[in-house]
Amino acid sequence: KAERKPADELRPEYKRSDFATLVRGKYAHRAVEASNVVVLEPQMARAFPNDRAVNAALRGVLRARKRGARPATRTIRTRRERRAR
Repeated sequence: KAERKPADELRPEYKRSDFATLVRGKYAHRAVEASNVVVLEPQMARAFPNDRAVNAALRGVLRARKRGARPATRTIRTRRERRAR
């Protein structure tokens, strides 16, 4: 048979009056700000089934951003083409 816990779980040397009034959720905003959990839409979740797939795709996006947008190559016309016009 399991032992019963006493109704008052505080040790005898502690009293509730020794503690300040507790505030519920005092630091909740910090936890939310520090959180890095992202919820994907169902369609995205099917395309990226796990964290590895998401991270690989995001790394590719970052690499592309670092390289920058490459300018479109311009075709150079020859003298003959210019004369023909």
